[in-house]
Amino acid sequence: MKTYMRFIKLMMPHFGIFSAAILCMLFSSLFSASPMGLIIPLMDNIISGKAIALPANTFIPVFVRDLVSWINGMSRLKLLNLLTLSMVGMFVFNGIFVFLQTYLMSMVSQKVVRDVRNAIYSKLLDLSMDFYANNPTGQLMSRITNDAAVIRDAISSAIADTFYMPIQIIVYVGMLIGIKMVFDIPLTLVLIAAVIFPTILYPVMKIGKKLRMISKKSQEKIADINNMLLETISGIKLVKAFNMENYEKKRFMAHNQAYYKLDMKSIKRMKIMSPLTESVAVICTAVILWLAGKDIISGRLSAGVFGTFIAAVFSLMKPVKNLSRVYGTNQQALAAAERIFNIIDAPITIKDDKDAVDPENFKSDITFENVRFKYTLGKEEVLKGVNLSIREGEIVALVGSSGAGKTTLVNLIPRFYDPTSGKITMGGVDLVKLRTRFIRKQIGLVTQETILFNDTLKANICYGDENIDMERLKKVSEIANVHMFIKDLPNGYDTVIGERGAQISGGQRQRIALARALYKNPPVLILDEATSQLDTENEKLVQEAINKSMEGRTVVAIAHRLSTITHANRIIVMDQGRIIDIGTHKELLVKSPIYKRLYELQFAV
Repeated sequence: MKTYMRFIKLMMPHFGIFSAAILCMLFSSLFSASPMGLIIPLMDNIISGKAIALPANTFIPVFVRDLVSWINGMSRLKLLNLLTLSMVGMFVFNGIFVFLQTYLMSMVSQKVVRDVRNAIYSKLLDLSMDFYANNPTGQLMSRITNDAAVIRDAISSAIADTFYMPIQIIVYVGMLIGIKMVFDIPLTLVLIAAVIFPTILYPVMKIGKKLRMISKKSQEKIADINNMLLETISGIKLVKAFNMENYEKKRFMAHNQAYYKLDMKSIKRMKIMSPLTESVAVICTAVILWLAGKDIISGRLSAGVFGTFIAAVFSLMKPVKNLSRVYGTNQQALAAAERIFNIIDAPITIKDDKDAVDPENFKSDITFENVRFKYTLGKEEVLKGVNLSIREGEIVALVGSSGAGKTTLVNLIPRFYDPTSGKITMGGVDLVKLRTRFIRKQIGLVTQETILFNDTLKANICYGDENIDMERLKKVSEIANVHMFIKDLPNGYDTVIGERGAQISGGQRQRIALARALYKNPPVLILDEATSQLDTENEKLVQEAINKSMEGRTVVAIAHRLSTITHANRIIVMDQGRIIDIGTHKELLVKSPIYKRLYELQFAV
C-alpha cells in the first residue's frame, strides 16, 4: 500500500490536469448512463402506446411525477422526435468528455514518465562509483526505458480507470436504486446486483498478487536482456574475433525464452480475469432476468422499466470487468515502481560534509595517511596502509604489476571512492571537508579507457565549458597533436565522431582525451596510461606535449611503459596494495628488485 500511495503521489505535481480529467470522467459517466432513461418512454409510450405508470403507494419526488406527467401528455411522434434528439446530444457530449478525460490522463501519464525519467537520470548522475560497480549498465537503462514506460501505460489506462470505473459504478448503481425507488422494483433484484458483483473481487485480488511477483521477475529479465545487448553490441569486435556468434545467440535465446515464459504466465493471469468476471456477471444477469421476467409476465413490471433496469445491470458489467483488468495492470506498475524507487532511494555514499568548503588559497599538494581501501564485493583490501606525500608541482609516477592498486589509489584523489580507513588531504585539508565539485574542478583526468561522446570534436575537447574559448581549444589541440588531423576534416572541430569516437583511430581518441584534460587547465593532472594506444612516433610527440603540460602542475601518472616516466621527480613502486620503494629512475634500478625486473622485462636487458 505504501508503494501504491507513493506511486499515486507521482501525479500530484499535475493535480490540476488530473482533477480536470476526473471531472470529465464524471460528466462522461452521467452522459453514458442518461440514454438508459430514454428506454422507459421509448418502450412504454412510443412502442406500446401506453402511459408510464407510477406506483400509487410509493413515495416519489414531485419533480419525477411532473416529468412523467409531461411525457405522458406528449404525442407519440413529438416524443419520438425529442427522444431522438436527446439521444444524439447525450452521445455527442459523452464522446466529447470521453476524449477530454483520455487526453488529459494521457497528458498526466506523459508528464509523470518525463518527471520519473528526469529523476532517475539525475539520481544516476549523483550516485557514487560503488553503485555502478554493483549494478550492470543494461539494467539501469531498463529502469529509465522499460520500467518508466510501464508506469506511463498504467497511469494512462489503469490509474485512469481506477477512478473512472468506480464513478461509472456509482452512477449505474444510483440508477438502479432510483428505478427501485420510483417504480417499486423488488428489492431482491437490486440486492442480487449489489451482492453478486463484488464476489468477483476476491479471485481478482488473489490473481493480482501473483501477477505482481511475476511482473517483477519479468521486468528483471528484460533488464538482463538489455544488459546482454549492451555488452554484446559494444563488444562485437571481441565476439567476432573469438568466433562466439553462435554462443552469444544461444545465450540470448535462453534469456529470451525465460522472458517469454514469464510473460506468458503474466498474460495467462491477465486474460483469465476477463472471462471470470464476465461469467459471474452473466450468472447475475440471468438470475435477475429470470426473476424480473416473472414480474413482467404477471404485469407487475412494464417492459420499459425492466429494459432500463436490465440495461443498467449490463452497464455495470463493463466497469466491474475493467476493474479486474485495472487491478492486474496496477500490480505490474507497482513492480516497475518498486524498481524505480530502489534507484531513487539508493544512498549516495560520496557526498559533501555539511561543513565542506571551497578554499580561496588552494594548494595542490596531496597526502595519503595510512589509507586502506576495500571494494564492496572484494574480500581483500586493495590498498593496505598507504602513506605518501606529493608536493605541489611535483611529478610522481606509479608503477607496479597489474592489481598492485595503482588505479585504485588515483581514483581516491577525485573522491570517486572514499578510503575504508585513513584519510587523504589536499592543500592540508581532508578531502571530506572540501566540496566534491571543487575537488574535481582542480583535477584533469586522462584514463587508460578513453571515454568520448557521440558529439563534435569541439564539444568533446571543451567538455564542461559552456563558453568555448576557440583560441585555447586550438592551442591545447596543437599541444596534444590533434589539430593537424582535425583541421583537415570536412567539418573541422564541428565533426561528429560517433559513439565512443568510433569514427577516429584509437591513438586519435587518446590524444583528444589529453587535449580535453589540458583545456581544463587544472592544477592537478592524473594520467592513467595516457599514451597506451599511441604508436612510437605519436607517443614521442604526445609525451613531449605531456611534459610541457606538466609544468607548474602536480602530476600523478600511472605508467606501464617505464620509458615515459623516467623524467618523474619520484617513482612510486607498488605491490599488492602497498608502497614498496620510492626513488628516481636511476635509484630504483639499483635498490628496487621489482622495478629492476619490470625494466628488464620491457627492455629485454
